[in-house]
Amino acid sequence: MGGSNMTILETFSLKNKVALVTGGAGNYGRQIVQAVAEAGARTYVASRNLEALERLAAEHRGLGHDVRALRMDQTDEPSIFAVRDTIVRESGKLHILVNNAVARPVKRGYFDDAAAIDESLRVNGTGLILVTRALGEVMADGGSIVNIGSTMGLVGVEPSNYRGTDMNGWYPDYFFHKGGMGNLTRFLASYYGPRGIRCNCVHPGGLRAESQPEAFVKNYSERTCLGRLAYDTDLMGIIVFLVSDASVYVTGTNIPVDGGYTAK
Repeated sequence: MGGSNMTILETFSLKNKVALVTGGAGNYGRQIVQAVAEAGARTYVASRNLEALERLAAEHRGLGHDVRALRMDQTDEPSIFAVRDTIVRESGKLHILVNNAVARPVKRGYFDDAAAIDESLRVNGTGLILVTRALGEVMADGGSIVNIGSTMGLVGVEPSNYRGTDMNGWYPDYFFHKGGMGNLTRFLASYYGPRGIRCNCVHPGGLRAESQPEAFVKNYSERTCLGRLAYDTDLMGIIVFLVSDASVYVTGTNIPVDGGYTAK
């Protein structure tokens, strides 16, 4: 009847797996890299900021993790192909792809100029597709793709979150490409399914940061079921689950990790 002979804990191990995390030096990226590397995968991290990635990789190597930094601009196909070819040359196959990279060129909200919006969609929309199709061609059968979305791709702006602050949530490009990512996930699940490659999307809620005004922290926390923003380790469990054999029959899903923000 098929199935696995591994114990349940063994199914969560990423030993002998090869992973690529894009945009690995940011707030979400750092915990994703930590999760995948701690679980045993050889982990490549790639973005335009090679200097930051080299520091991150060095930190992990000091802990005994196999983490390697590569420069990649996801709007530039030769750059993507170079990363793909390096992984194949050094590791043979790719088992895990986590699409985490994001650019935020829109600074003035809804009425920012067209060039800023175009740049956002080029990096976050077109770039996502370019990376996934290039790396998908060298993924091992039975591999896993995880896209990092946002609750902003699931629900609209909640103005009360920003009451008493200078912040606002009126960034249409972000809602547009994170919402589109959710349905692209279903497309990719269908496309790669015959090879046993799964694709799922994680939609994190707000992440606690020291720079956030207390009014925002209070407003947002009250909007969640758990009464807080996310900690810097809250994505690790869901990532390891989705990229490991523990979720071997899970594909095409959009999973909020938001403390119940979207449950209300």
